[in-house]
Amino acid sequence: MAEVEYFGGIEGGATHSKMVIMSSEGKIMAWSEGPSTNHWLIGVDQCVTTINDMVVDAKKQAGIPEDKPLKALGLSLSGGEKEEGQKQVIDGMKTKFPNVSENYKMCTDTFGAIATVCESGGMVLIAGTGSNCQLINPDGETYGCGGWGHMMGDEGGAYWIAQKAVKYVFDYDDNFHEPPSDTSYLKLAMFEYFKVNDRIGLLDHLYRNFDKSKFAGFCKLVAQGAKEKGDKLCQIIFTQAGEMLGKHICALSSKIDKSLLEGEGGLQVVCVGSVWKSWDVLREGFLRGMLPRNERDVAIKTITLLELKQSCAIGAANLGGRSIGKKLPVKYADNATVFFSHTFS
Repeated sequence: MAEVEYFGGIEGGATHSKMVIMSSEGKIMAWSEGPSTNHWLIGVDQCVTTINDMVVDAKKQAGIPEDKPLKALGLSLSGGEKEEGQKQVIDGMKTKFPNVSENYKMCTDTFGAIATVCESGGMVLIAGTGSNCQLINPDGETYGCGGWGHMMGDEGGAYWIAQKAVKYVFDYDDNFHEPPSDTSYLKLAMFEYFKVNDRIGLLDHLYRNFDKSKFAGFCKLVAQGAKEKGDKLCQIIFTQAGEMLGKHICALSSKIDKSLLEGEGGLQVVCVGSVWKSWDVLREGFLRGMLPRNERDVAIKTITLLELKQSCAIGAANLGGRSIGKKLPVKYADNATVFFSHTFS
């Protein structure tokens, strides 16, 4: 009887990460969790250390000796787009923690999401701390929009929403820009969340002790304002965020293979990230953002949005297996559910 082989996968975000260990038969052996694994934010050394800690934890739970390497480890990480960065992380793992895995496959976090739900091509739209849209056509060609981080984009993500909310408050109090609605709720929520008494106190969070994840966390209070408090300005911000997310799909519309548009449910998009929990206040703007803007855009007739039931770590493990010619028996249909479908007239 052949020895059972073990494959690992890590879904790595800008805020937190999750890992799975699967057997070659597709059985889930263990899960573990950790903080950010985005090497652009925390550095390569901290990234590889966090990965090792998660693997050690998962191996312990699975009853696998710590010094027994996994057959392959898929790393689907936020910030994992560039080959140079991939090489630095993988080389760091091999040098510093040689017993973690025999083989590695590293890619951006969007690829893991697609590989969790789709066997041959698909689209994913991430709206977590940041935002990122990725298309993989059945022929393997890939195209992306966004994913440039909070200094150059992240439109529609939690950081973008939080920053926009804070900016409305600052601009109104400065009499610099008139907001589309009253800022009272957001101002009080901002002082409460950041534990400050005035706008000057917020400068510490914006500059000297800036923490992207902490700042993005203010999005939760904006969401509460939009959904629970009925605050008009919060609702407007989420409508604007929805439009930004819809534009990601519109931007890639001309690159989508016809087979992905003409199947049941039209274009199926895997939606990942906590911002999607506020779909009811994103919806209006999202549909508007998907509309063609120029001659380069293609009208998408039908769209279906999918919510993951399983972590993208499964897709990462799947990619790790594929990288060495091993096809893990992933049950794609069981990994997501439909939460919205729409046909444009």
